[in-house]
Amino acid sequence: MRILLSAALALLAAVPAAAQTLLPIEQQVPARVRWYEVRTPHFQVVYPEGFEEQARRTAHRLEQVHEPAATSLGATARPVTVVLQTRTTIGNGFVTLLPRHSEFFTTFPQNPYLVGTLDWLDQLTVHEYRHVVQFDKAHRGVGQLGYLFGGFGGLGLATLGVPDWFAEGDAVGTETALTRSGRGRIPNFGAYYRANLLAGRRYSYAEATGGSFRHYVPDHYVLGYYLSTRLKRTAGPTAWAQVLDKYYDFPVYPFSFSDKLRRLTGLRSDDLYTQTTQELDSLWKTQQTGRVLTPARDFAVEASEKVFTEYQYPQYLNDSTVLALKSGLGHTPRLVELSRDQPERTRLVLGLHHNPEQLSVGGGRAAWLEFRYHPRWQQQVYSELRVLDMATGRLSRPGRRTRYTAAVLSPDGGRLLAVSTDSAYQHRLHLLETETGRVLRTFENPANAPYLHPRFGADGRMAAVVRLETAGKRLELLDVESGTTQTVLPATNDNISHPQPWQDYVLFNSPRSGQDEVYAVQVSTGAVRPVTSRPVGSYHATISPDGQRLAFHEIRAQGSRVTEMPLRPADWPAALPTGKPDAAPADLYADELTAREPGAATVGLLLPLDSVAGPTLTPRRYRRLPHAPNLYGWGFVQSPGGNGLSLGLRAQDVLSTTQAVAGLGFDGTERTGRVFANVSYQGLGPVLDFGIENGGRRAALLLPNGGGVAEDRWRYTRLSVGSRLPLVLTTSRMLTSLAVGAFYQLEQTRGYELPARFINEVGRQPLHALLGSISFSRTLRQSYRDVAPRWGQSLLLTGRDTPFGTKGLQARQLAAQGSLFLPGIGRHHALRLRAGYQYQQQREYRFGAAVFYPRGLPYLSFDRLTSLSGEYRLPLADVHWQLTRLLYVQRIKANVFLDYVRGESGPLRRSYHSAGLDVSAVFNPLRLRTPLEVGLRTVYNSYFGTWEVQPLVLNIGF
Repeated sequence: MRILLSAALALLAAVPAAAQTLLPIEQQVPARVRWYEVRTPHFQVVYPEGFEEQARRTAHRLEQVHEPAATSLGATARPVTVVLQTRTTIGNGFVTLLPRHSEFFTTFPQNPYLVGTLDWLDQLTVHEYRHVVQFDKAHRGVGQLGYLFGGFGGLGLATLGVPDWFAEGDAVGTETALTRSGRGRIPNFGAYYRANLLAGRRYSYAEATGGSFRHYVPDHYVLGYYLSTRLKRTAGPTAWAQVLDKYYDFPVYPFSFSDKLRRLTGLRSDDLYTQTTQELDSLWKTQQTGRVLTPARDFAVEASEKVFTEYQYPQYLNDSTVLALKSGLGHTPRLVELSRDQPERTRLVLGLHHNPEQLSVGGGRAAWLEFRYHPRWQQQVYSELRVLDMATGRLSRPGRRTRYTAAVLSPDGGRLLAVSTDSAYQHRLHLLETETGRVLRTFENPANAPYLHPRFGADGRMAAVVRLETAGKRLELLDVESGTTQTVLPATNDNISHPQPWQDYVLFNSPRSGQDEVYAVQVSTGAVRPVTSRPVGSYHATISPDGQRLAFHEIRAQGSRVTEMPLRPADWPAALPTGKPDAAPADLYADELTAREPGAATVGLLLPLDSVAGPTLTPRRYRRLPHAPNLYGWGFVQSPGGNGLSLGLRAQDVLSTTQAVAGLGFDGTERTGRVFANVSYQGLGPVLDFGIENGGRRAALLLPNGGGVAEDRWRYTRLSVGSRLPLVLTTSRMLTSLAVGAFYQLEQTRGYELPARFINEVGRQPLHALLGSISFSRTLRQSYRDVAPRWGQSLLLTGRDTPFGTKGLQARQLAAQGSLFLPGIGRHHALRLRAGYQYQQQREYRFGAAVFYPRGLPYLSFDRLTSLSGEYRLPLADVHWQLTRLLYVQRIKANVFLDYVRGESGPLRRSYHSAGLDVSAVFNPLRLRTPLEVGLRTVYNSYFGTWEVQPLVLNIGF
């Protein structure tokens, strides 16, 4: 949510610089999709054709939470638009102010630690609507002034001082207080935080909020939930409403949010973090007292204890080896083989993997899902089934453009069970043929209860699956041949997951002890017995082919590790008492939060009930073009050069089809004005762009031979019309994209009277130019610790010409530039080699450079220009330096470079080079979570023959 806001603010600052500024490409669904809407007193729900039933239900749910979800913040949210995105296999949601709306990505996730025992749309309803309330809380004091003078952009500026841990943590708290589930009640949600404290790892508030290149720190959801909930418990459920009131009254100084918190409670944000951490440390260590751990042995791994590295989701390949997913700060996700006494072996680096917890192995094969984006429509996201032959290494794709969210192999590898949620929110379970991906059978699901985490038993006939219904989750066995089912555990509010059939048992995960552990239910008796007991929890149990051992991963401070233990029912503790496990162990934070939540006191636990009573909602067509003029921002914005101001209006429809910016500008250097407008229509395959600018210029020219100075004022008009076709072509670990663009540009003047002109400016004659470009990029996915891609290629071809005869200035430019990315000596080092060639006919007009030019050198235009460059990037140190509350430094980086250029114009030939060293720091100022990067460049410039030191701004967080 914060990222969307910041990026749009950056765009706002960039737009007035030139009429030809291209607006960013947004994500859309295919143009052929027809949209509809239903309206309630407080919501406009926009949805694609085929989703009417769920759209009505979501609209009623939103009305149900409208008052209770806002009560504790003392706010009443204004009517808002909610867009339901149904063409993607990603489950997500967000709220943004630019433009103000929310989007729900409706595919039901398989992740049990996100959804719990709720319906996915219900979860989104509570969580995302709380963000709407948080934003609308800003309509007071200076925040309201920001809105009056800048629209939602100005309102957004007022919210930037609110830490993101509050926004997300408070929303998690709301979903916990108003529902029977919520992440605050799911032990896995805070498990890594718990592992850190049990291991004695207490990180500073700066590191907890800013992040680290070496350690795992709680993300803003986890940190925010515990911080915001503790204040509600100790200072009252409406404490944050009072803090926000004081903050928005006057938010315009550093640490304003923390200061307003101190004035109300006596605690700064740092103090709240310290007290919360101390309380959780004591609470979680007390819970460990008397815990009897089940003995287990780790599989051998190649991981440093100094850098957070994960090994998860094990699956036995044979009785002594498992296949697991390795990831972490220093590794992109990959499949690795782990053995008890043999070194770790990498089998495959994954692409855009989807739902990795459903990794499966059978018959010498491994199967998983990956995301596949439609090349043009980025809201059209498919799942692609990948199958790896473990003996030959052959990778196949038997299922393409599917809606699967889980797919698991049978023991012989010949069939798969796959779960899908379609664009109408219909949940299905399919039996597939592995070799071709052909659907052999789709099981009946008249109640439309979601299927979760299917797994085959050893016989390949019976499978276990979790079903979600109104009462909660139930565990059932499915005969894949006959389609008959047997309920093993009835539906309760128990967040069971990842079942694994074995003999007369079904093993499964459950948080019923207060943390997630593996349990076994005996099918013949219904008795449930605990199987594992580890310090922080045990996840994703898998059984060896001989049935003698159980492997699982457990969470640790340095990252999850795969471990195994003997599988002997005789060693398991006695069966748990019969009955429903709805009464989970006491949870200090979740229980007190719910008890004190005024919204819950008003309506009770809202969402477990399936009633969505309300008036009949009549759908209407929602057409894109009539809603394109969706004005969301206005006001003064300083141009990037810092020497001018622009007063503009910004608009974008909620489907991201049309963007527009228009306004007035003033250049402080030349003391001239201008008007400008840019429009981008992105609802078709090609993006259509239009830009126009009209304004005044003022310039002085020194005349030769002592002729004095000539000064003139004139008018200019610039017009740009064109099209772009951006394509995403990623199908593996290589991120691949292709973009093609073509534009017509016109610039002409009126009243130009200077006797001479600079060759890169338009004088009395107009400029009619055609511009074309093709760019291609293919780079290896980067880990968090990588400083640049360690493998890849890119190519840029550009052409500019004036093919309209004698109607204006004549010029031509053709250019090509390529880059090659290579791994460096160290693990996270990278080498980049670049080469470019540019031809230019520039007797009457000169276009700007189209290829890379040496750093530190003034641009010299030649008819033919060749440029070469090499740079080596590396991290120097990953640190945790803190300067009071002002600065937190995470990383020091370096870049060594050598650039060369050779130019030719007729008989004239010149070559120059530059060489130097960049040293930069990645840091968080003023407790901001988004890091910035600035540094210094020391460069030798052969043109002047001097060494120079220059400041660098490499990343401002957008």
